[in-house]
Amino acid sequence: MFSNSHIGIDLGTANILVYIKNKGIVLNEPSVVAIDIHTNSVLAIGNEAKDMVGKTPENIVAIRPLKDGVIADYQVTIDLLKHIMKKVNKKNGISLRKPNVVVCTPSGATSVERRAIHDAVKSFGAKQVDLIEETVAAAIGADLPVSEPTANVVVDIGGGTTEVAIISFGGVVTSRSIRVGGDQLDEDIVAFVRKKYNFLIGYRTAENIKMEIGYALVDHEDQNMDIRGRDLVTGLPKTVTLSSYEIQDAIKDSMLSILDAIRHTLENCPPELSGDIVDRGITLTGGGALLNGIQEWLSEEIFVPVHIAPNPLESVAIGTGRSLEIIQKLQKSKRLS
Repeated sequence: MFSNSHIGIDLGTANILVYIKNKGIVLNEPSVVAIDIHTNSVLAIGNEAKDMVGKTPENIVAIRPLKDGVIADYQVTIDLLKHIMKKVNKKNGISLRKPNVVVCTPSGATSVERRAIHDAVKSFGAKQVDLIEETVAAAIGADLPVSEPTANVVVDIGGGTTEVAIISFGGVVTSRSIRVGGDQLDEDIVAFVRKKYNFLIGYRTAENIKMEIGYALVDHEDQNMDIRGRDLVTGLPKTVTLSSYEIQDAIKDSMLSILDAIRHTLENCPPELSGDIVDRGITLTGGGALLNGIQEWLSEEIFVPVHIAPNPLESVAIGTGRSLEIIQKLQKSKRLS
């Protein structure tokens, strides 16, 4: 049996999730850190830090130390992890001394990026750190039979990256990772509103627009949303009404990039596994799986069934936690041999 000192971490660009055996997901907070640049001290992390974005004095900046699923600011990531683990300990009344940790990494991460993730987790006191590919973790978390010799296609649309992989017999047969995800869609919306209306909005507003009236490239009933921001001509606050078809147009190129990555992966599928994909289809995980109309749009474009994981936002974290058992079994079999 595992003790509580075995944990799984989904080190995402947008959110960090922590999974503990027998307790499930115990923490889910934004990967944001608020820092005082004069003293270099961490003022807040997670939800508190996210609430500060765009609302702080000049000496306080809210940053994301993870970009495109990998570490962009090493020291801040270590601080973030330390605060996260303290929060987990306090919240659950348990002691996580020298835990064994499994962390997911993007398929496209280089060996240097993987090493940085490994070292960052190790430095906050982990006894042992194992890395698992994000798509394999997502497939395990979505209850797909990854250890069987059948094709499991996972499309994980996260904050920083979209990962597409065909998994069979516990390993990745072919995969593709592109640095387009939820963050890119937010940036597309900000750029579109600025260009069309000479109007400046923040990324949090863009994220709300995406969640409320963002649609994949499907026909739908037009919806409107009033947003507040700053007029770039007068410099004064202003309200603008946006339609869902405008937002659809703004994110079109990024959505086509995601579709292209899925097609490219399916084209590289071994013929023996192609029949499984026709029958079983693909499974969507990550926050991007919640975009309005994405299931309908993808099934029309790639002619195979498209399923959304039971809990797309938490699939990777759940799979990371569950994979502890698989990794321990592998290590046991290695010792026996």
